[in-house]
Amino acid sequence: MTSAQTQTITVGVTGASGAIFAQKTLALLEDDSRVTRVHLVVTETGQRLLAEELEITSGDLRQLPSRILGRASKKTETISNKDVGASIASGSYDVDAMIVVPCTMGALAAIANGTSDDLVARSADVMLKEGRKLILCVRDTPFNRIHLENMLRAQQAGAVIMPVVPAFYHKPKTIDDVVTQYVCRVLAHAGLPQEKMYRWTGSAPAMKAES
Repeated sequence: MTSAQTQTITVGVTGASGAIFAQKTLALLEDDSRVTRVHLVVTETGQRLLAEELEITSGDLRQLPSRILGRASKKTETISNKDVGASIASGSYDVDAMIVVPCTMGALAAIANGTSDDLVARSADVMLKEGRKLILCVRDTPFNRIHLENMLRAQQAGAVIMPVVPAFYHKPKTIDDVVTQYVCRVLAHAGLPQEKMYRWTGSAPAMKAES
C-alpha cells in the first residue's frame, strides 16, 4: 500500500439524494496534502443526481471534478463507470480507501452480493477482497429488511456502513456545518482525520460534576 503521506482514494457517487456530501468529500480530499490521487466514479444515476441537486451536467467526464469543485482540480480524475478494466478494478493497483457517497440501496446490494457488473461495484469488491477500507455512506429511509440484510452482509465482509445521519452536538449554524462534520467523520474512518472535525470532549454538566 502507499505510505501515509501519499494516499490514493476512490470516490464512488451513486444516485441517492445527497450530492452535497459527495461534493464536500471531493473538496476536502482535494485540499488534503496527504492525498495525492483521487479516482472519481459516477454512476448514471449519480450523474443525474449531480444535475438535479447541484445543477452540474456530465459533459466531458474529464472536466467533471472541476465542475463539482467549482475550481481547477489538481488530483482528481474521473473514470467511466462502464470501464471495468480500469486500474481500480484490479487488486494489484494500490488504493488506500474507497468511499461511496451517497450510496444507493442498489449499489449496496451489488456490493453486498458481489455482482461487480460496473466499476463502482467491482472497485468495492476489490477493496473487500484485498482487505482495504471501504466506506458505504448509505442514504435512504426507511430501511426495509433487504436493505438491512445487505448492510449486515457488506459489514461482515469488511465494509464500514456509515448512513448519512447528521450530528447536532457541535451546534451547526449552516447546512455546510452539518455536511462538513459528517464528511470529516467519514474521512477519519478512511484514515484521514480532519482538523475541521468537531470532537466531543464531554458535556459541561458532566465535566463540572467531575471537578
